[in-house]
Amino acid sequence: MFEYLLKQKTQPIGLDVGHSMIKMIQLSPGDNAICVEAAEEEALDRTLVPDSDDWRRYVVERIIAMYRRGGFRGRQVVSCLPGDEIKVKSLRLDTANPAEIEEMVHTEVARRFGLNPDKDEIRYIMAGNAYQGEEVKNEVIFFGIENNRVVRHIALLEEAKLVPLSLDTVPCALFRCFQATLRRREDKDLVSVFVDLGAQYTTVIIGKGQEIAFVKQIPIAGNALNEQVASRLGISLEEAAALRARLCGAEASQVDSETRRAVIDAMTGSIETLAHEISLCFRYYAVTFRGRRPAEAVFAGGEAYESALIDVLRRHLGVDIRIAEPLRGYDVSRAKFDRRRKPQMCEWAVAVGLALKGMELNQIQNPSLAEIEVPV
Repeated sequence: MFEYLLKQKTQPIGLDVGHSMIKMIQLSPGDNAICVEAAEEEALDRTLVPDSDDWRRYVVERIIAMYRRGGFRGRQVVSCLPGDEIKVKSLRLDTANPAEIEEMVHTEVARRFGLNPDKDEIRYIMAGNAYQGEEVKNEVIFFGIENNRVVRHIALLEEAKLVPLSLDTVPCALFRCFQATLRRREDKDLVSVFVDLGAQYTTVIIGKGQEIAFVKQIPIAGNALNEQVASRLGISLEEAAALRARLCGAEASQVDSETRRAVIDAMTGSIETLAHEISLCFRYYAVTFRGRRPAEAVFAGGEAYESALIDVLRRHLGVDIRIAEPLRGYDVSRAKFDRRRKPQMCEWAVAVGLALKGMELNQIQNPSLAEIEVPV
């Protein structure tokens, strides 16, 4: 009976407000699979300055319209803090004492990143033993954000008539999205790599078993590629983004070969730099943790459909690359997904991870609505 009541309870909405898209998704536990009860996405106006008053009004209006249109139930939401406002850094500490680590992270480390330990939000994940020559140290993944940024994000959610249940980060939401797959594998030392190719950042997460071991945000992503295409072809950013979208979809054959070549040439330098940065992440992990090299990397995010980007990454990284399918095995019959152009739906990974966190919180406890939780 208790199990039945849990299934009937309205689950929190996962809300991913990115730099180019807004995604909302609501899940529920079914008998044989997790069900997608509602899902909506909408493109953001690229001409608006992020976090400006006009941008905030626009986002609030879009969220309210998406909520009404999508048939969502309940107002509780798990949302993602903006990636460009969070400071994320892997750190190597000399001490293994939990109290000393807590003290160091909240004082020395926080101040190093310009944060006030008395009022700003500071979290960290213990990543494991790190090797520096013959010395063994502790690797810690630091997350920090100014308190006023958190307050502004909560205010935006409340303006959209939503009730924030918890806040999360892109790396943690992405990793959670794929944890169910990892649970089915017996090897606790399995090395997994997840890469989110977004609009503003590329986020690399390396996990060992069920734990995150490494996180890095690289400031090369879709917006940078759009800027280079716009500059090379003498067109606007909106036109560049639309042209790249056409080249990734069914309309690619309608773009002449000269234009296609010009687009690829414009992006090549940044794509190769990005591939090099991701390969350095692999190398850092192998040296720091003396773990085995990953056999594959799973790519998510809206830019993962860019074939030119994926082709270069395959050549440079030397591992198999798989496009994520975050909703594989889910019952999506109730949602209005158009999967004709993007059957993998890899751009939904972060939103799904946020909704999954909402389900976990709903079933385990009834946390304070003011609670702020950054890493899992």
